[in-house]
Amino acid sequence: MKVLRLAVFFATGVLLQNILTALELAPAFTDHAVLQREVFVPVWGSSDQPGATVTISFSGQTKQTRVNTAGIWRADLDPMPANATGGDLVVADGTATVTLHDVVVGEVWLASGQSNMEWEMKNTPGFAEEKAKPANPLIRHLRVDHVGADLPVGHVKNSGWLVAGPDTLGGFTAVGYFFAQSISAKLNVPVGILNASWGGTAIESWIPEPVLRTTHGWPALNAKWQEALKVWPERYAAQPGLEAAWQKAQEELRSKGTKITMAWPRPPMGPGSGFAPARLYNGMIAPFVPYALRGALWYQGESNVGQQHAYAELLPALIQSWRAAWPLGDFPFFVVQLPNYSDNGKATGRSWAQLREAQESAWHVPGAAVAVIIDNDQPDNLHPTNKRPVGERLALIALNQIHDMRNVAWSGPVLQAITREGATLRVRFSFADGLKSTTPEITGFELAGADHAFHPATAKIDGTSVLVSSAEVAEPVAVRHAYTNAPVVSLFNAAGLPAAPFRSDGW
Repeated sequence: MKVLRLAVFFATGVLLQNILTALELAPAFTDHAVLQREVFVPVWGSSDQPGATVTISFSGQTKQTRVNTAGIWRADLDPMPANATGGDLVVADGTATVTLHDVVVGEVWLASGQSNMEWEMKNTPGFAEEKAKPANPLIRHLRVDHVGADLPVGHVKNSGWLVAGPDTLGGFTAVGYFFAQSISAKLNVPVGILNASWGGTAIESWIPEPVLRTTHGWPALNAKWQEALKVWPERYAAQPGLEAAWQKAQEELRSKGTKITMAWPRPPMGPGSGFAPARLYNGMIAPFVPYALRGALWYQGESNVGQQHAYAELLPALIQSWRAAWPLGDFPFFVVQLPNYSDNGKATGRSWAQLREAQESAWHVPGAAVAVIIDNDQPDNLHPTNKRPVGERLALIALNQIHDMRNVAWSGPVLQAITREGATLRVRFSFADGLKSTTPEITGFELAGADHAFHPATAKIDGTSVLVSSAEVAEPVAVRHAYTNAPVVSLFNAAGLPAAPFRSDGW
């Protein structure tokens, strides 16, 4: 708890570096901003008038506060209902006035992670159709610049809040856009996506250092960082050549079908790097604390494949540290489980399955949930381009769990229990209404006996159960489903949501 309070201290004190600037608002406050409905809304910034009275006016409310000796001020607006009619938010300190136009009230979500969250609408199937639509003032997006910082900062460059329209949509996070589209269509309220994501980054970059230091993996992370600093000049000089070779390999894959044998050249960690522990929390998350949110969306894990044991500890730590920074209690935190990916020809390997399993640690955190996308139809692509199902499945969770739409199906079949019936294992599922297979034979199941050797298995649907057997396993003791890098899955419920990967063994 002391560590979490320290993280809060860092997050809420970051504006100290902006001492004695002209009247300025925190980076999330721009024209077209979305304010979170039904909670207190902090409005804060800096001023070069210590002791001056700052007046904040919005939607019939007027709040006053004083600039402290460090030049910092903050006041909280009272909770407000949703309002799609844009208004002016006016801040004045007696010397200067800042007016933000077209500010609305609705749902605000922080979208973060690596490249699949950062993936832009302009690279997504259906973009032309979406771009052809009229501007939609109910969907708004703020993109944070890539910034790594050694200590928490108070300001970071960003796009400002943009209304979804033909001229702006291409730069939106595709996952965030389709999520917002689903939410706004159901609730008819503005939805704002605060997009702080950076491709290729590991989870440890997004966690405050005081929290990282409490984890079992900190000594190894810190040692890796110190070693990276030693070799950074050499690796920095070599990086352009590695990136050119990778790009050539990508072009040959597209034109000739030649497999890629080299690993993606991750930019080296070094001074100011976003790939170092805590640096992205400091540079891209801390500047937005305590901007009022509904919750967070997290799509990350590719850069931590092979580190599943550490990830299973770090993901809950990230969730809890962000919640400690924001004064919102256990706000919703939804994780996108990694899709099926062949990992450059290693489709039957287990490393991606293990990372997906580590992501399930989020289920042990109150208010968190996991969206399953194991039925991705581009298993050979590290960046599946169709992000619509991802955003929409996250929205299903939000609508059911947050907005009390209990008639909205939000989960595919989930393992409930396993019982032995002779040479067969009966696998019972929850969320299994209308259990069905999309292929004549159910795929993705394996069985093992006491020898721990897994064999492909056949499966038969029996109500909300599946009967699993294999001619190679006379006395089964363990069953796995979709537990390879790129499993082919066919088991779904009536809502069209796939059965989640699982294994019953702890081997």
